[in-house]
Amino acid sequence: MAKVCWPYFDPEYENFSNRINPPRVSMDNDSCHDCTLIKIDSVNKPGILLEVVQILTDLDFIITKAYISSDGGWFMDVFHVTDQQGKKITDIKIIDFIEKALGPKGRKSTEGGKSWSDKRVGVHSVGDHTAIELIGKDRPGLLSEISAVLASLQFNVIAAEVWTHNRRIACVLYVNDATNQAMDDDPKRLSIIEEQLNHILRGCEDDEKVARTSFSMGFTFTHMDRRLHQMLFADRDYESAGVTTTNVDCPPSFRPNIRIERIEEKGYSVVSVKCKDRAKLMFDIVCTLTDMEYVVFHASISSDGPYASQEYFIRHVDGCTLDTEGEKERVVKCIEAAIQRRVSEGVSLELCAKDRVGLLSEVTRILRENGLTVCRAGVSTIGEKGLNVFYVRDAYGNPVDMNIIDALRKEIGQTVMVNVKKVPAHTKAPETSRGWARVSFFFGNLLERFLN
Repeated sequence: MAKVCWPYFDPEYENFSNRINPPRVSMDNDSCHDCTLIKIDSVNKPGILLEVVQILTDLDFIITKAYISSDGGWFMDVFHVTDQQGKKITDIKIIDFIEKALGPKGRKSTEGGKSWSDKRVGVHSVGDHTAIELIGKDRPGLLSEISAVLASLQFNVIAAEVWTHNRRIACVLYVNDATNQAMDDDPKRLSIIEEQLNHILRGCEDDEKVARTSFSMGFTFTHMDRRLHQMLFADRDYESAGVTTTNVDCPPSFRPNIRIERIEEKGYSVVSVKCKDRAKLMFDIVCTLTDMEYVVFHASISSDGPYASQEYFIRHVDGCTLDTEGEKERVVKCIEAAIQRRVSEGVSLELCAKDRVGLLSEVTRILRENGLTVCRAGVSTIGEKGLNVFYVRDAYGNPVDMNIIDALRKEIGQTVMVNVKKVPAHTKAPETSRGWARVSFFFGNLLERFLN
């Protein structure tokens, strides 16, 4: 097959094309009785699908169906979406916000490297900060130790995301000091902080490669969830096939069913994914394909009850399809890892308290002392309130005894509001190969912060 390369996009031509043919966005609440249709027509450009999906998922929309076509110079998408309660998107403010974010004004603002999303490194509402990225070997109580070090240095964690997968942990934390200022760029001070954090991450390991800490000052604009995917991908967590983790990877009968085929006459590789449906599933897959330098030309997304079926027609950026078994196996492993990184089952704890230096350290210490291990976490700050969400299991990776949760609630309930939710666990393997049951996750209302 002749080599078909992704065309070069001259930035000035792209801006000219956008002025001549600006993106068109329409919200349709009439065509379907149970969802809102979002239709997008735009000049095609690399990364545009991820950009659109990222915006929709950051608004906590559930994408029940989607049809993607971007073969050539034009990008045409239709998304069937609902809110977290399964209802149509009818709020005028939200509709206006979406049309602006996905339309010419929103697209123009991202071309300069900036973005409206508060899920990016450098949350706009929290002022000056320092971003800290950590990756290393996971173990019970590790998040508590990390937050204790930061608290001892009088740094407040104002936002964070923590993922664990295949016995590895990846964290992105945004911190400032008691005066709401970022760390200064004193090399000696940063070196001391880095040394302490790396010491905790290494634990008893002597290999320098098992842990890594990095800092960035001010605003950078990598999407937080995408950065976590990139960190674990670079850490090659997908190579630890069959290794169980604190977030309990599913047994073989529940693993995503991923197949890759080739359509000779069209020159595409077709990636088919069937698995348990959940929020942000499409984002995780598109993000992984994009970071592996594959271009999605067509896609079809659907949900059948609790199961999801997604097909992506792709080529590598050099125009080649996946021809070798090694290439196919690597893509399958990477997509499977991307899906499982966000899966957490057991109990989620939503905690709300007055924000202060040491809050995260105090809460995670109590979790550790009660024998709970954090398999995923989200931390945010809204005004003077600190909002923390923890997905927990016991130290051995088993479901949590609810008596422990009741005791924990009594211990911290005087100063911290606690909301406990059971996240559905596996019961039995489905009779068909279609997948698992839907679970939706929520780390705070992005729109509420943006509009207020």
